[in-house]
Amino acid sequence: MFNILGRVLRYIYWTFYRIHQRRNISLFSNTTPSNWNKVVSDAEKIVGYPTSFMSLRCLLSDELSNVAMHVRKLVGTKHPLLNTARGFVYDSRNNLQMRGLVVLLMSKAAGPSQHTASDLLPQDMVSGIYPSQRNLAEITELIHTAFLVHRGIVNLKEWTNSDGPLKDMQFGNKMAVLSGDFLLANACTGLAQLNNTKVVELISSAIGDLVQGIYHEMPNSLEDKSLTDDINMVTWEEQRFLSHGALLAKSCQAAMELAKHDKDAQGLAYKYGKHLSLGHKLNSDLQPFVKNSSAGPVTFSLNSAPVVFHRQIVGQERWRYQLQQAKTIGTVDYTKLRSMIKLEEGVTSTMDLCRYHGNKALESIQCFPSSEARSALENIASTVTKF
Repeated sequence: MFNILGRVLRYIYWTFYRIHQRRNISLFSNTTPSNWNKVVSDAEKIVGYPTSFMSLRCLLSDELSNVAMHVRKLVGTKHPLLNTARGFVYDSRNNLQMRGLVVLLMSKAAGPSQHTASDLLPQDMVSGIYPSQRNLAEITELIHTAFLVHRGIVNLKEWTNSDGPLKDMQFGNKMAVLSGDFLLANACTGLAQLNNTKVVELISSAIGDLVQGIYHEMPNSLEDKSLTDDINMVTWEEQRFLSHGALLAKSCQAAMELAKHDKDAQGLAYKYGKHLSLGHKLNSDLQPFVKNSSAGPVTFSLNSAPVVFHRQIVGQERWRYQLQQAKTIGTVDYTKLRSMIKLEEGVTSTMDLCRYHGNKALESIQCFPSSEARSALENIASTVTKF
């Protein structure tokens, strides 16, 4: 499945490489090793997974070259699709391959089922993982990538001449729609080739969950009062599970189904994916509030977990007053708003909830035999609770 995206990424990579070379800037500058990077890198070695999204299988593919050439035409514009493409090449936080990696680790940690059907033989496994489970991990990555590309579509009604030529944005939107559709179609083809009805149902429902979850993620605008008025943490968790957790949770469950594990094992794998995803999202939402204030301009979503917690604590009226206090000439002073939020317990409540989901993820895999794969899953769950 990664072969499909290879040609696109190769052209994009070399385009950005030449641009950075001309500017005498290293493509991999300003990166420092982190605990998260080490955990992911160690986990990839256990399952034989490529250490970056730009694997050799990608580079050897000749498919989609025409699309790649068209994407190169966006270089120099401000279309978000270009930033998405840059993220494929320069993923300093090792987030892009996380979903597929977790599916592979879960597959290896659970091992073969005690009730394995005759058509699944231990000798068919490579590094303790069935080929169908590897295909599932790649399908999961393709679906996630397709939605990333689709989310790069620009609202042309909000576009102004100062933001760039309208025709560039229109062209970029067409490329985002076509590229995302192509990736999603290939993911669906690969899904059908797994020849497992339950797995098809699980992943299809995850795609539906993604669409519904993204629909709920409204623009970050003070004019839209529904951003904060009707959202509490229960609603926040439900919506973020749809957009950030359903795909991983159901892919982990599907991996157990492919190995013919029972419903209990499938349920535990589902729980790990669910709680890990929510913990990871909470950790991401916390970063603007815990990082050094001198690191540069700060911005965050008004629907992020610390903000929602804060609104519940201070109440509607005070929250609206604080929003007005932080609003200057139609824009939000996020530094000022962050200072107000940090005075209350919204940030610490988010940290507590993040630790809760991390601990729940750890609990869900304790029934699996002790192994390198299980230890890697434990390390990933523990890392998302560090701020």
